[in-house]
Amino acid sequence: MDPFYQRSIFQHGIPLLALATFVISVTFVVVVFKLVVLNNGDERAVKFIIPIPEQCSPTWKGETLKFPSVKGKRCTKALGEDYMDAEEEGVEDPTEVRAHGDHSEQQLVLIDRSRRYVLENQESITTVACLDSGKTKIDASLGEILVTTEKLKWTIQHGEKALSPEKRPLNFLMMYKHNEVRWEPLGVVTACVSWNYPFHNFISPFISTLFTGSALILKASENTAWSTQHFAQIARGALKACGHSPDLIQPIVCWPQNANHLTSHPDIAHITFIGSRPVAHHVASSAAKSLTPLCVELGGKDSAVILDDIKDVSKVASILLRGTFQSAGQNCIGIERIICLPNIYPQLVSVLERRIRNLRVDTSLDDDNIDVGAMIDSTRFSHLESLITEAVNQGARCLVGGQRYRHSKYPSGHYFAPTLVVDVTPSMKLAQEEVFAPICTLMRASSLPDAIEIANSTPYALGASVFGASRSDLETVTSGVHAGMVSINDFGVTYAVSLPFGGMKGSGYGRFGGEEGLRVLCNQKAVCRDRWPAWVSTSIPPSLDYPIRGARKGWETCEGVVELGYAEGWKRLGGFVEDHEERISREQAVPVYVTTLREDIREMENQRMDLAVQ
Repeated sequence: MDPFYQRSIFQHGIPLLALATFVISVTFVVVVFKLVVLNNGDERAVKFIIPIPEQCSPTWKGETLKFPSVKGKRCTKALGEDYMDAEEEGVEDPTEVRAHGDHSEQQLVLIDRSRRYVLENQESITTVACLDSGKTKIDASLGEILVTTEKLKWTIQHGEKALSPEKRPLNFLMMYKHNEVRWEPLGVVTACVSWNYPFHNFISPFISTLFTGSALILKASENTAWSTQHFAQIARGALKACGHSPDLIQPIVCWPQNANHLTSHPDIAHITFIGSRPVAHHVASSAAKSLTPLCVELGGKDSAVILDDIKDVSKVASILLRGTFQSAGQNCIGIERIICLPNIYPQLVSVLERRIRNLRVDTSLDDDNIDVGAMIDSTRFSHLESLITEAVNQGARCLVGGQRYRHSKYPSGHYFAPTLVVDVTPSMKLAQEEVFAPICTLMRASSLPDAIEIANSTPYALGASVFGASRSDLETVTSGVHAGMVSINDFGVTYAVSLPFGGMKGSGYGRFGGEEGLRVLCNQKAVCRDRWPAWVSTSIPPSLDYPIRGARKGWETCEGVVELGYAEGWKRLGGFVEDHEERISREQAVPVYVTTLREDIREMENQRMDLAVQ
C-alpha cells in the first residue's frame, strides 16, 4: 500500500468512517429484519390445529331454503327455547382468574399464537365468516382478518406497557410519598356482540379480556350461531395449546329475551355491548340491577364532509365507496351521509353514480368477482324502501337502486341493490335514521359551518371523516363535528391503528380498542406508599390526635398546613408566620375584651339593684 495513502487513512479518517457506517448499517438492517420479519418468535411457536368445517370446501353444496330465517325449526332446535345458565359451563373462580392474570409472558404467548393461527388460516376463517354473514371475501379480509391481526400485534407490542403501574405526580405536602395507579384483573366479564363481523367481534374481546387476566363469557348473536361454534374452537384451542384452561372463554348463543340472566348476574364485573339502541336500553336496565359497569357501542350515522378543494375526486370517491358499501353497508362506522360543499357536489354525484351503477351483487359461494354481498336478513327491506320513497317524495333523487335485489339463482336471498340517493336534506328520515344498508346518501352544504351543522344534526356521534386540502378547514371540521373518532382524508382508519373506539350521544359511551380498551377491563387501583419508609412517614400532630385537647390549637395547625402546602410562592412561609402573629394578637386581645364585657355586665347588674331598692 502506498505510504502516503496509508497515512491519509488515519489522518483524515474518511475510509474508516465509511467502513464504520457500512458496518452499522448492516447491523441495523439485520436487527430490524429479525425484529420485524422474524419477530424473534420461535420460542412462542405453539402449534394447534382446528378442524375446518366441511361447508368451507369448494365442493360442498348446501340446501337452498325457500324461506331462510334464523327462527326456522333447525335454528330453534339448535339454540334451544331456554337460556343455558353460564355457571353450568364451569367458568373459573375469580380468584383463579386473577392468579392467571399475574403471568404476562403467558398472555403474550397466547396472543402471539393466536396471531400466527389467524395468519396461517386466513382463507378458512374468511370463508366461515362469509357463509354465516353474507359478506364478500374482500369485506371479510378487511373487516375480520386485518383488524384482528392489528389488534393482536398491537397487544403484543404495547399491551404490557398499557397495563404497567403508572407513576403519578406528588404535591409539596406529600413529597415523601410514591404514587402509582395499577391495572388489575376484574375476574369474569361479559361481551354481548353483534353479527356483522362474527370473527372479529368474537376474537377482539377475547384478546383484551385474556390479556388483562380475566375470563370471558361471550354472548354472540343468534344470527351467527354457526360460525360462533367454529371461532370458539379456535379460541379454546389457543388456550389449551398454551397451557390455559379452555373454560376461560365461555361462548353463549341464546334468544335476546333470555339474555337478561347474564346481563344482570352479580358475578359479572363488566359488560361490553355492541348492538342497537333499543336493545341497549334493556341491557343497561338489566345491568343496573347489580350495578355492573357498561361499555356501549350503538352504531351511528357517520358523515363524510367533502371540502371544495379536494385534489383527486376519483381517489376520494374510491374511499367513500369502500366506506359506504363495505360489508353491504352493515358497518357501525360505515359512511351513511356524504356532505359536500357546493362546488364539488355535482362532480362527485357524477362520479359516484357511474361507479355505483356498475357494482355487482352476488354471493361469494358462487363467484369471487363481486362487489356487494348479501345482508344478514330481509326483515328491514320494506322499511329501507319506504325511507327512500319518502325521501324522493320530499325532493331527493334516487339515481341508482332503491329496492331489494332479485337474485336469479337465489330469489329468497337477502340482497339489497346498491343505492345512490342525492339531494337529501337533514329533515328527511333517511338522513336521521341509521340504515345499516348499501345506501349511499349525498347532502349539499352551503358553507363549511353549514356542513358541520348538518353533520351534527342526528342523534348519533360515533365516527366521521373529512376530505380536503386546507389544513385550517380540516381542523375546523375535526374540532366542530360531534364524534368519538375522526379520520382526516381517510375512512375508519382510527380503528386500523388501534386508537380507542367509541362514540358519544346516541352512539353510546365507553371505549374499546387501544390502551383505553385494555384498561376499561381492569380494576383501576390507586396506591400511595412511603418513598423512604425507614426515614419519613406520616405522624399525626399532637394537636390533631384523638382525643382533641384544644380545638383552637388544632384549627391553627390545620390552617397552617393548608397555607404551607397551597399558598403561592414565598407566601407559603411568610403567610404562615404572618397569620400566626395575627392569631397571637387576637389571643392577646380576647382576655381584654372579656374583662371589659364582664365589667359592663357587673355595672348593669348594680344599676338594676338600685332601681329595685327605689
